[in-house]
Amino acid sequence: MVQTIDFFTPVVDDPYLFGQIAAANALSDLYTMGAKPLTALNLVCFPSEKQPLNILAEILRGGFDKIRESGAVLIGGHSVEDDEPKYGLAATGVVDPRQMITSAGARPGDRLFLTKPLGSGIITTAIKGDQLTVQEAGEVLQGMAALNAAAAEAMVEAGASAATDITGFGLLGHLHEMLVASGAGAKIYRKAVPVYHGTGEMAAKGLIPGGAYRNLSYFQGSVYWAGEEQKKEECLLIFFDPQTSGGLLIAVPPERAAALSAALEKRNLRKDYIGEITADAPGKITVS
Repeated sequence: MVQTIDFFTPVVDDPYLFGQIAAANALSDLYTMGAKPLTALNLVCFPSEKQPLNILAEILRGGFDKIRESGAVLIGGHSVEDDEPKYGLAATGVVDPRQMITSAGARPGDRLFLTKPLGSGIITTAIKGDQLTVQEAGEVLQGMAALNAAAAEAMVEAGASAATDITGFGLLGHLHEMLVASGAGAKIYRKAVPVYHGTGEMAAKGLIPGGAYRNLSYFQGSVYWAGEEQKKEECLLIFFDPQTSGGLLIAVPPERAAALSAALEKRNLRKDYIGEITADAPGKITVS
């Protein structure tokens, strides 16, 4: 049995879409371990005296639809009065211990695959800053609302050695956690990392969430840059961009990399090979 909990403030104005994204994000930790979701509990904070309850109803409807899509059952929840809306789930799932995937199993030589592009934090910041419309950011919003269920099936089928989902610490922050847990280093190929359309342009305009700067400040001592110096800061801020309901970062032995690629392709998912696990000091990341 595996359990997880996650909830946060709205990242989009549409309450139904917010509910979908928050639920998908909460369920992602189960999928990261290869688990099947069974039950979910709603976690709700809402200013019921200041906002109409139909907004809350739409948030809960969005979450319920994602729970149902995952195959889990909503069994209840809890709400409190709060000045700012917040929503998420406490979720429970099950996994065969022989197939359970953690962040601690990566080994030198493993290939690293990423199943969703980066940039959701930057794009949602651009929406808040009226630099992008919801329609222009449609790819990103739908990406955040997408479950990682199929990606989890693919990595279990292929025999992955380790995995983590990419959320608040960004790509490099969550990779660092995996590397420390696994006692290994990693090399990331900068140009191989997928980003959502418009991410680079918005980053160049300075539409970068504060969390990206905090992540960079905290983890930069473990990151070694081997690329063009003039691209360093913008690239690293994208790689540290806090993601909401990001994809899975999967480490797989080299002899199983083709099987993982095929399993992801079969499910119409991205199969971006972005780097390798190395025998460097635990937590060291080289971006080349």
